[in-house]
Parts: sequence; structure tokens; C-alpha cells
Amino acid sequence: MANPQQRKKEQKKMQKEGRLPPGQSLTKKFPVLHYGSVPEVDLSEWVFRIWGEVEEERRWTWEEFNALPTREVKMDVHCVTRWSKFDTVWKGVSVKGLVEEGIVKPLPSANFVTQHAAGGYTTNLPLDIIMQDNFLLATHLDGEPITPDHGYPLRGVVGHMPEREDMKTVYFWKGAKWLRGLEFRTEDKKGFWEEAGYHNEGDVWKEQRRA
Repeated sequence: MANPQQRKKEQKKMQKEGRLPPGQSLTKKFPVLHYGSVPEVDLSEWVFRIWGEVEEERRWTWEEFNALPTREVKMDVHCVTRWSKFDTVWKGVSVKGLVEEGIVKPLPSANFVTQHAAGGYTTNLPLDIIMQDNFLLATHLDGEPITPDHGYPLRGVVGHMPEREDMKTVYFWKGAKWLRGLEFRTEDKKGFWEEAGYHNEGDVWKEQRRA
């Protein structure tokens, strides 16, 4: 169990460094929050799909997906329920990297991306954010495969990179657990929590929690 005094000391340090957004508190744990139950996954049937406003629809089996180029990114993640976890290290596939490699080719009409997850869950982001270095299709956290309650085998992850103030940071729910596909869209379409009243943009520094 983390020492409360040590946690407070670290929180003040993050505040001083400008890394703790307003209304947030540092946590040493990794709270589990999601709607519905944890889905069972059969990797032999698992398929990840990219479609919509792209030149060519792409599909990968789990084996094929794991053969794609990967990146490792260190980020602070901030949950809309007011906890923040710092210096988390994620490994996975970068959408920006897929585009740079010519593996995925968005059409000029693509402006938004809907993340589709197990159980019909969705969340939405502008393509500009999906293409940032702080958005990842993650398979690993801190050197280990993501656990089922955190989105195994694949989840979207979006966070804050302190050395990259040029990138917009949104709340953690904007990366979907149990991710199964990305739909590139011309127009925006609100996802599950956005339809339920959460802010459509979710900027952590502006405290855009509710619409």
C-alpha cells in the first residue's frame, strides 16, 4: 500500500511541474472503470478492422496485428473520475505510424475516427488527435500484456507527454478498451459516454468533463 504522505509529496511535485491537471489527484493504483462486464476473448477468432474514409479497408488477425510496427510511449493518463497516473509506459501500434508507413491511407474527407470495441461500445475523436504521438493502439503496459480488466488484448490509449506541449490531451475514456476497429469518418458521431452527457472533446486542461 502506498504511503499517503509520499503520495501527497509526489502530487505536489506534479502540481509544481505543471503535470497535474485541475481537479485531478495522483494515484499509485490503476483503478478499473468500465461499463458492462469484461468480455471473453478468443484470439483465434479476433480480427481488428480499419474502414470508412480510407483508400482501402484493412483487417488483421491477432498474429498479423502483432507483426505491425510498434512503438513504446511514456505518458501521464488522466481519468474523468479525477484520478491521474504518471509515467505509464505503453507499447503498441501507432495510427500515425501506420499512416506514415502507407499501411493505412486516410482519404482527404476523413476528419474523425470512431473507436469500436466489444459489446458495441464506441468513443470518438478528431483524426488530428488519433494521429498524435500520444494516441496508441496498446497491447502492453509497463512491459506486460494488458490485463483483461484494462482492455486485453487491445485498447486505445491517450495521455499526456510532458515534453510535448504541442499535443492536445483528452481524458482517458477517449481510448476504448477491448478495441476491435477504427472507423474513419467525414462527420463526427458521439460515442457511448458522449451520448450519455460526457463532454464531446474532453480536454483535461480545460476540465471538459460534462457537456
